Amino acid sequence: MALDQSFVGRSYPPTEPYEVGREKIREFAEAVGDANPAYRDAEAAKALGHPDVIAPPTFVFAITFRAAGQVIADPRLGLDYSRVVHGDQKFAYTRPVRAGDRLTVTSTIEGIKSLAGNDVLDIRGEVHDEAGEHVVTAWTKLVARAAEGA
Repeated sequence: MALDQSFVGRSYPPTEPYEVGREKIREFAEAVGDANPAYRDAEAAKALGHPDVIAPPTFVFAITFRAAGQVIADPRLGLDYSRVVHGDQKFAYTRPVRAGDRLTVTSTIEGIKSLAGNDVLDIRGEVHDEAGEHVVTAWTKLVARAAEGA
């Protein structure tokens, strides 16, 4: 079943704030194999002009994808998540994510199209800090593969 095109432009309510912790940043940096000291050492980050440790650029995926769950779980959209693969991801930063940030994400469906029987869903996640300042925009492309024989 094709996704409902009328959902293009629909935004979902902002998430509850996610508090970014130093340990989460360190664990993520270790998991992706990035030894940048600004991800582990507050003094190294301060030497670069940051108030605390900063997160690797892809760290924000965890919270933006969780926020996109509102879109994914919306039964009116008609997405069969059992057929979904992650198609693409990109980020546009205003500033780095840093320890102590309390971030909210507002997800918006930017596009829905059908390609060779596959549904392609583009979701934009706008990430703001506690003061309402923009931190990063994340774009997630999900592809719902066509059913076999379709």
